[in-house]
Parts: sequence; C-alpha cells; structure tokens
Amino acid sequence: MGYLASMRIWRGNSADGQLEEHKVEVGDGEVVLDVIHRLQATQTPDLAVRWNCKAGKCGSCSVEINGKPRLMCMTRMNTFAEDETVTVTPLRAFPVIKDLVTDVSFNYQKAREIPAFKGPENLKPGEYRMAQVDVQRSQEFRKCIECFLCQDTCHVIRDHEENKPQFAGPRFFIRIAELDMHPLDQLNRTKAAQEEHGLGMCNITKCCTDVCPEHIKITDNAIIPMKERVVDKKYDPLVWLGNTISRRKSD
Repeated sequence: MGYLASMRIWRGNSADGQLEEHKVEVGDGEVVLDVIHRLQATQTPDLAVRWNCKAGKCGSCSVEINGKPRLMCMTRMNTFAEDETVTVTPLRAFPVIKDLVTDVSFNYQKAREIPAFKGPENLKPGEYRMAQVDVQRSQEFRKCIECFLCQDTCHVIRDHEENKPQFAGPRFFIRIAELDMHPLDQLNRTKAAQEEHGLGMCNITKCCTDVCPEHIKITDNAIIPMKERVVDKKYDPLVWLGNTISRRKSD
C-alpha cells in the first residue's frame, strides 16, 4: 500500500536557496530516488538532481538525507515513518550548482595530486606478477565508487573550507593506502601522505567509515595503519638513530 510522504527539498544555487515542502506519493519498496523522480515528473520539472545507475555503484546520487550523507538510490523510504518529514539537501562540503547538484571537482583535483602507480623499471606492464594475498590486501579499497560521501562528512573540510588546499580527505587516503600496499609500486608515499596530503589533520573519528555505502573500513584499515607508519619513520628514536648512522657512514 502506498502513502503520501512529506518531503522537504532544497532548491536554489550557490547564491541563494531554501527548503520547499511537497507531498509525494510513495509506493511499496521505493527508495528516495524514486520519490525524487516522481516529484520531477509531477510537480517540479526543473528540479536538478544527479544520478546514473540507480544500483549503488556509480556514486552519482549523493545527497544528505535528514542531515546524513547518503545515496538516494540506496535509502529506502520504509526506513522512515510514514508521518515523518524527509529532508533532502545537497552535499554540504561542496559548492551548490543547482538544487541537489554540487560541484565535486575538488575531489578530481586531489586525485591528480596523488602520483600514479609506478612499476619496476625492468618489467613491462604485462610482466607484473603478484601473490594472491597481495591482491586481496588492497581489494577492499578498490571497491570505492567515488560517491564522495566520506569527503562530505569529514569535518576537516566540511566545517573548514580553508583546509581544502592541504587536505586530500579519506577517499584519497585509501587510494594512497592501496598503492602503499602494492608490492610492485616503487614510490614511498608515507612521507607525502603526512606532509603533502594532510594525513596528520585526520583525528580518526570514523565518520567517513560510518557513511561508506561499500562498507570500506577507511579508518581502521587505511588511515590508522598509515598514521602508524608515519610515526615509525618520523618519530621513532631507534629509526632516527639508524638513519643518522647510515647517513654518517655514507658521508
């Protein structure tokens, strides 16, 4: 049996906007994206919304639903009470283009700042060989669909626009972690993670892990191990002494 839902949808652009209230029919088994599409078809044909696969794999329909970053296509309407008002707003950490569509180009800029995989010089791409256990170690991080919900919920950039130039964010910390685990990658990314990408600014509140639709353990499996490696290399007195002795011998 369907029912009439109360929806509050943010309408506007980067300069101005407001929440508009609508009553929309909801059918059995529908998700928030279904309701948004029905709202477009029947009441607000100019409502801007980004979506693509409707299967939780493209990451396009990221918004905030009742204040929590979520995918519209993976949020079922039956998780809300029928008399509850469901509020849908654009991602707060990024500039609004129109209505529910935000400018997430910040993330693509950060992606370009991370050096790509660099294989051994004596091997051609088709000659790379890895043990299955090494493939499995980084497989979790390759599940990322780049919905940028983790970026949106991270308070380092969500509440502090001034941090964006020096902070890559959780999505790109797992990219660095994936490359760092690769046995054939020739670059040492630990120092860059700390000094260039802002790893030290993360205080591991795990909010990024909480909103990940792919259930990637961003904090426990990527960020914390990287922080531990930074400490080992940069602050461990025995490592410092060993490096100092090595430098003196080479001199």
